[in-house]
Amino acid sequence: MSSLRVLFIGGSGTISSACSWLAAGRGIELFVLNRGKSVDRPLPAQVTMLRGDVRDPVSRRDAVGGRDFDAVVDWVALTPEHVQADIEAFRGRTGQYVFISSASAYQTPPARLPVTESTPLRNPFWRYSRDKIACEDLLTRAYREEGFPATIVRPSHTYDKTLVPFDGGWTVLGRMRQGKPIVVHGDGTSLWTLTHHTDFARGFVPLLGHPRAVGDAFHITSDDVLSWNQIAGTLAAAAGCTARIVHIPSDVIAAADPDWGAGLLGDKAHSMVFDNSKLRGVVPGYLATVPFEQGAREIVEWHDEHPSRQQADARLDAVMDKLIEKYQ
Repeated sequence: MSSLRVLFIGGSGTISSACSWLAAGRGIELFVLNRGKSVDRPLPAQVTMLRGDVRDPVSRRDAVGGRDFDAVVDWVALTPEHVQADIEAFRGRTGQYVFISSASAYQTPPARLPVTESTPLRNPFWRYSRDKIACEDLLTRAYREEGFPATIVRPSHTYDKTLVPFDGGWTVLGRMRQGKPIVVHGDGTSLWTLTHHTDFARGFVPLLGHPRAVGDAFHITSDDVLSWNQIAGTLAAAAGCTARIVHIPSDVIAAADPDWGAGLLGDKAHSMVFDNSKLRGVVPGYLATVPFEQGAREIVEWHDEHPSRQQADARLDAVMDKLIEKYQ
């Protein structure tokens, strides 16, 4: 693995930062192409930074130069146009192209659990997911028709210490500490899979340069499954307070706030439990080891280190107040 030469497009995000650290730690020669604006997630010193805007063809060409790679990972591609630009830029210049899709692309709601990689892709509720599906379709055609070396990876809800796993971020934790009730969609019993970004990295990095990963798709998730009531309670315990939960139907939330509702109806409102057997067939021994109890403590500690990080979403806070007033 030490001989691998890998390019990350992005590399400083929630998921990609953990992968950057693990890849560099395992001796991969890692190049990171981004605009260099991340302050929350610094990269390892041994990473070669390529400053450029991936959406600007001239900027990207100047940054990458004539380099070839064993693997290229685009962490920030969202549309088929983004992926098509990558295909044109890296055709013949990489042994593997890894597209970061989303587990929300799977059939929503799923017809059966656990979800496997053969679960159909269909999400009529969320444009983000439909765009990811369209990207996958484009790459599948490119692999079939010209042998473009695509690998598709579908993360589920992956988090780090900076991210509270509720819409509005700190808003929910702040409300709980103030003794105010919070909104939990449905009856709070739907099951959800939260994956710590370091656990994701342990499944992801071994796929880089792996010949059996080319032309295939994998999801990488934890096996740590909690209800939304449990997630709220775990966060509250880490924050030293109590979760006063008001349950509100997801479609009612969507009517009050379409953006919040799209992420619920298109993803979080439905139980999602994953079978990682396929990944373990290529990455033997993969195991997610960070329970959400630990992750919740990291989230609270990070926000408490600097009160400036405790930024509530005033608009969403007001939406919650109105919904709670109606339903309590």
